[in-house]
Amino acid sequence: MSSDVSSQRFLDILKVLKKHHLSRGMTPEKLKEIFEELGPTYVKLGQIMSMRSDMLPEAYCDELKKLRTEVRPMEYSLVRQVIEQELGRPLDSVFSKVREAPLGSASIAQVHLAVLSDGRQAVIKVQRPHIRETMEKDIHLLKKAAKLLKAAMGTGDLIDFGTILDELWKTSQEEMDFIREADNLLTFYENQKDISYITCPKVFTEFTTPRLLTMSYIDGIQIDHKSALEKAGYDLTEIGEKAAENYCKQILEDGFFHADPHPGNLWIAGGRIAWLDLGMTGRLSDHYKQLLRKAISAILKHDIYTLKNVLLTLGEPRDRINHARLYTDVDDIVSRYMTMDFGEMRLGDLIEKLLDLVKKHKIAISPDITLLGRSMVTMEGTLAACSPDVNMLKILSMHMSSIIYNDFDWKKELVHRGRTAYASLDKSIEIPSQLSDLLNITKNGQTKLNFELTDTEDWLKEIHRSAGYLVLGLIASALFIGSSLLCMTEIKPRIMDMPWISFAGFSLSGILILYLLFRILFRGKT
Repeated sequence: MSSDVSSQRFLDILKVLKKHHLSRGMTPEKLKEIFEELGPTYVKLGQIMSMRSDMLPEAYCDELKKLRTEVRPMEYSLVRQVIEQELGRPLDSVFSKVREAPLGSASIAQVHLAVLSDGRQAVIKVQRPHIRETMEKDIHLLKKAAKLLKAAMGTGDLIDFGTILDELWKTSQEEMDFIREADNLLTFYENQKDISYITCPKVFTEFTTPRLLTMSYIDGIQIDHKSALEKAGYDLTEIGEKAAENYCKQILEDGFFHADPHPGNLWIAGGRIAWLDLGMTGRLSDHYKQLLRKAISAILKHDIYTLKNVLLTLGEPRDRINHARLYTDVDDIVSRYMTMDFGEMRLGDLIEKLLDLVKKHKIAISPDITLLGRSMVTMEGTLAACSPDVNMLKILSMHMSSIIYNDFDWKKELVHRGRTAYASLDKSIEIPSQLSDLLNITKNGQTKLNFELTDTEDWLKEIHRSAGYLVLGLIASALFIGSSLLCMTEIKPRIMDMPWISFAGFSLSGILILYLLFRILFRGKT
């Protein structure tokens, strides 16, 4: 793309920003409208940004989730051209028929129904020409304008646009590689092949390239079309419970999960739940899976100490952690949910509050974990649209119990408990000698006591501030009293029938008193 084209695109972006009065500040609604107007690239960016609640305020994420998934479709002639370029042969030699009207048209690709030469029904996902180059240039321009956006939105350091754009570009590149999506489908199929009620599209690898994905067609009913499902004889509660159970398996056992499980990506076909569009997936290492299990167990047991340690282990603190305050904040959140009945508890709300807590304490969480958080919120929303009576947290706790029961090994547990008991006994033998040493040290006056005051920095700042006010008050009082005494002298020149030095003293003391009153009355509001 030439510099003239880049300049023109930049001017177009500025024109849209000016139209929406960006200088007056940014709101979630305004950002959504701007992305829609800037076209497919920005719609995709907005959709990905909506999954990053660790980087964006929750209000922005919620609004960006509403971005339309449908965009202006490509002409069929262009679709045909891309297919033939990717396959390196005429379209008719592979497909006996391709429906010209797309099943759906998104920012990166659009989908068409087709029939292979051997009669098998297929779906072909065709990438928009030059979308990679266009998106790369748009992100490059946005990175240049990042400082301007930060100033215009008035977010300060709240939103790190540079990090967001790097993450968006990385995610978009993964979504634009259809070979990767094909691998995701194959991995998902392998993980779920033993579960009779779960399915996903089958990949036709011989007709798949980085810009063309050919897979089997699944004809069914979208999971939130309740009337159609009931008419077809399905039990909505059973569907919700099985979908939730399978999702729990994905995150707690497989470590490979669908990162965007909105209703459009879950269909019911032939008595099975079909997971579609695995362009956006998440992976959890064994380490993260263990930490996730610990976190869920800690929430259910109301074990605040363990949950706090898991949060710290999941992320990397960017600043000095106030452990007492973090412990209190975690306790406040979990206590609020533990007082509810299972039916009232909402996992999505809990996840969002914990992510907000992590941001508040400046703990940098891995993108995989934040992606999981948003995915769990989306999954709970899908369940609410299909089976409102199904509680995600309840299913999750039942699945956890099943895992703990299946993994429990009596022999290993007895060995472990025996070693722990032996270690405790060994240490207890040393207690008398340690007490004797402590008494001797105390007797000789060599005992030292180390302790830490919580919130010391805030406490010291408050002392300094109060001391400053006290000093200014004393100075103002001294000026007032001194000026009053000088009024009884005959010092000249005189202003308003008082010595000039008294007038100056009264004026200065009055200014100091007004300043102190202003600071005290409006403290915390300025």
